[in-house]
Amino acid sequence: MSELSKKIVIVGGGFAGLNLAKNLTDNDAFEITLIDKNNYNFFPPLIYQVATGYLESSNITYPFRKLFRGKKNFTFQMGEVEEVIQGENRLILTTGEVKYDLLVFATGTTTNYFGMENVKNNAIPMKTVENALYMRNTLLERLEMASRTKDPAERKKLLTIVVAGGGPTGVEISGMFAEIRKNIIPRDYPELIGSHGEVYLVDGVKTLLTPMSEKSQRYTYDTLTKMGVKILLNSLVKDYVDDTVHFANGDTIVTKTLIWAAGVTSLVFKGVDEQCYGRGKRLITDEYNKVLGTENIYAIGDTCIQTTDVNFKDGHPQVAQVALQQGINLARNLIRGLKGEALKPFVYHDKGSMAIIGRNKAVADLPSPKIHFNGFIAWVAWLFVHLLSIINYRNRLKTLSNWMVAYMTKDQSLRMIVRPDKETLIK
Repeated sequence: MSELSKKIVIVGGGFAGLNLAKNLTDNDAFEITLIDKNNYNFFPPLIYQVATGYLESSNITYPFRKLFRGKKNFTFQMGEVEEVIQGENRLILTTGEVKYDLLVFATGTTTNYFGMENVKNNAIPMKTVENALYMRNTLLERLEMASRTKDPAERKKLLTIVVAGGGPTGVEISGMFAEIRKNIIPRDYPELIGSHGEVYLVDGVKTLLTPMSEKSQRYTYDTLTKMGVKILLNSLVKDYVDDTVHFANGDTIVTKTLIWAAGVTSLVFKGVDEQCYGRGKRLITDEYNKVLGTENIYAIGDTCIQTTDVNFKDGHPQVAQVALQQGINLARNLIRGLKGEALKPFVYHDKGSMAIIGRNKAVADLPSPKIHFNGFIAWVAWLFVHLLSIINYRNRLKTLSNWMVAYMTKDQSLRMIVRPDKETLIK
């Protein structure tokens, strides 16, 4: 590696950071260090299928070191950011420190509990693979408990699930729970037939899938309702205590299980001036994704807010396509900069929105021309797009295989409660 190579440190190996790294690793002018708290990349849109036992965690994860094997200008370090020392171009991590010429934040978002400590402590979030495995274990354990209890009220509490958040994640996991209740529980737990657990989908706004078209919103609402999901809109969660979800309007739902998919926020880094942060704690950037007020710090993906795109003056949506495109655009601009060429401002090309609801049921909106479609065609399109978006062929084949089994049998055999032995964990 040449001593003149630019040292680029990328924090976060999600859609944005991964695409930035992949587009620079064949260029010897850059020395790339990727930092992530995990040693693997994962595919967030399918987290809920791991949580419900339809996919294995290995289907949506892949180790960074194997992904970049053979790339001589790439190194990986596992850790989290503790502080940025801008004056010395130094990044302090929980696992050491690194020097950089250019620093890129691509850390995505974390769950936002809106200051509700009881919700934070007792609800189940839906952001990470660890969350998904915890949810799978917890839901299966509660089914086992429900199968043993003789108390009808306790059984109902164990079988009732409240999903907070009417975006794609909330819609998709609610539909999955409805199908599990219909197709799997009667076969695996015959003693629970006739029990009265419900699936609720709740949100503080007046529609599901707020960014999508009215046709998609209406189809989603009607379809979930027909599947047996009880939808409560304009119902803002205010607390979750003593196995009871409390709403701002005074209503309550008694349940052992609150799934929290209601909001996200970005991370704040010590050493980065508070004036650099905008709405949702997102780092404010210029049209080239450089953080305002800094010389060599960039932010891409969900962790940044960019208001220079004429079609998105309030900032881009926090979706995968924005992250992918920003990662690629920044890589190309860094290469252009070395060549002395003019940089290209980021312009988001909206490729549309999709959400799956259940078997043969989905919605899709295309922006140009404005087209809405739903049902089986949208369901197939959702499967196809997500399958191609998975990072490597091995995971695509495994996922496709699992989906085929699930489609043909309306079932899957991945419902095992597996917890690590604490005595064997490395201290």
